[in-house]
Amino acid sequence: MSSQDTMEALKKMCSGIPSTLPEVDRKRDPSVPHAPTRNIDNILSKDDQILAVKNALRYFDVSHHKVLAKEFHDELREYGHIYMYRFRPQIDMKAYPLELYPFASKQAGSMIVMIMNNLDPAVAQYPHELVTYGGNGSVFSNWAQFLLTVHYLSIMTDEQTLSMYSGHPMGLFPSHKEAPRCVITNGLVVPNYSSRNDYERLYALGCTIYGQMTAGSYCYIGPQGIVHGTTLTVLNAGRKYLNLEDLSGKVFVTSGLGGMSGAQPKAGVITGCITVVAEIDWSALDKRHKQGWVMEVSKTLDELVDRVKQARKDKRATSIAYHGNIVDLWERLAREDELLVELGSDQTSLHNPFNGGYYPVGYAFEESKLMMKDRPDEFKTAVQESLRRQVEAIKKLTSRGMKFWDYGNSFLLEASRAGADVIKNKETQEFIYPSYVQDIMGDIFSLGFGPFRWVCLSGLASDLSETDRISQRVITDLMKNCNNDKVNQQYKDNELWITQAESHKLVVGSQARILYSDIKGRVEIAVAMNKAIADGTVKGPIALSRDHHDVSGADSPFRETSNVYDGSFKTSDMATQTMVGNGFRGATWIALHNGGGTGWGEAINCGFGLVLDGSPEAEHRARQMLFWDVSNGVARRAWSGNENAQDTIGAAMQMNPLLKVTVGQVVDENLLKSL
Repeated sequence: MSSQDTMEALKKMCSGIPSTLPEVDRKRDPSVPHAPTRNIDNILSKDDQILAVKNALRYFDVSHHKVLAKEFHDELREYGHIYMYRFRPQIDMKAYPLELYPFASKQAGSMIVMIMNNLDPAVAQYPHELVTYGGNGSVFSNWAQFLLTVHYLSIMTDEQTLSMYSGHPMGLFPSHKEAPRCVITNGLVVPNYSSRNDYERLYALGCTIYGQMTAGSYCYIGPQGIVHGTTLTVLNAGRKYLNLEDLSGKVFVTSGLGGMSGAQPKAGVITGCITVVAEIDWSALDKRHKQGWVMEVSKTLDELVDRVKQARKDKRATSIAYHGNIVDLWERLAREDELLVELGSDQTSLHNPFNGGYYPVGYAFEESKLMMKDRPDEFKTAVQESLRRQVEAIKKLTSRGMKFWDYGNSFLLEASRAGADVIKNKETQEFIYPSYVQDIMGDIFSLGFGPFRWVCLSGLASDLSETDRISQRVITDLMKNCNNDKVNQQYKDNELWITQAESHKLVVGSQARILYSDIKGRVEIAVAMNKAIADGTVKGPIALSRDHHDVSGADSPFRETSNVYDGSFKTSDMATQTMVGNGFRGATWIALHNGGGTGWGEAINCGFGLVLDGSPEAEHRARQMLFWDVSNGVARRAWSGNENAQDTIGAAMQMNPLLKVTVGQVVDENLLKSL
């Protein structure tokens, strides 16, 4: 398609909900993976099902209601949700260069690029159901919301702000240039109605969505988004648990090759170890293999074990996908006379265990999906039995020396709910295995390091290469002037990452990059990129963002705040304050979510997007917003007593004299013992 044809197609897509009904096949397209179907009778009453159809019809002219009412009711009965397949745009869904889009505001146009990247079939888990990753991490609830949102973004000016209510575009409101162009909230229900069952009902009614973390913030960048964090986790796990800098010949076993979890095999190879990942869904496994994210595939456990033994002997870094259930893999490894695994974890979507996030052992994939829909109670029983078996196999291996950690996917939480013996202390809700944030990444977050990201909106690979070089130069300069050994270790790890990033072919979808960095690094990289746009070295604008898996982005008791020990790990002031503060410090869009990777009701997290266009105003916004976005979380962690955070916030106050943080006094523990 020529540039002109693409522009016309995008203009048509952005024209809003069509006045005439598109004549297209309204059934599911078999060429892409689809979300599991739900038995709607287990979720909505008959009256509620009528309400769901009524809610959906609100987007359309009354002249179409008779046709669409039956169609939407049929969709609800067949799939468990009204996706409005008829209205799915026929354009190839991907991130096109910004210059091809219709827009009145460059900032708003940038958001359309990001949204389309979230729904690119090469990026998204279930693109036609508007699910980006995690089984239920949605961008929108239905295709009418998509069409209306991109229409608003295409016509809005810098004097308006778009208000997004859990996937629904409430509308454009008068605003001003310094305000965010979009404010997004997802799943913010009243706390007493934040159960898993409440979510299922509200989602089926079209009233809310589960935005996960970067899906509902329009800033997902494919599995690369977690590769760097997974690399750092495995690298530091080797240092902490095995006392090794070189992981050659060591084995890391985990599971899941879907959205975020698809990063694991690539990250393992970068660290130099042998990574084994179980995945029961062949389409997900095959997708990652074809994309180069996993190097080898084994369909039998005998073959897999032989390959692992040979790779250990050769000390050869590789990644092997096992097409099968993770429970079978763990149990086979536990039966081996030789300990074949040093490091273990799990990244299935256990925040969503009974709707496709985890599949029970002993059943074929398609059989499991049918059981999930037709016999949900039986499916739940089978999942919980699998979790208990998985835990028992893991315990056998850890008793022999393997180190295991929870990857923040609610594995231990759901295992405990299933009756597995994983509780160490009921009063403190402490598990027998640590969260990776508690034991590994928490110290890194407390230094201010986290998943800084950017997308080159020009779509040019040359722009991405240039931003890699800019980032490397900034990190190298920061290392020269850093006297903190802990910080310098992180700079060294991140310098190694950015120098190798292009060679690892991490791009899926948009020309994007992730790089863990701290307060100073994020600000200086952003400023350097903005100057490169201004002088033409970088040809187009850049959208900055981050994962919520960061120092300030999420209040999550079983993940991001699991190493906050002053009792405040369940409060959500930090994420809320971060989101609001980003809004008045210059963010292009801001988002606040219920959920995140740990599950509905288990976290509050926030995201942002910030567009750099080479202007002095963009530099000012970057300096203001990025400094706050990191320092807010560092301050909260310092107040909780974290020594790394106390050192980091002290350095930040020297960096900017306008920052004055309440400093907690050290309490003598011996004094407390006498009370």
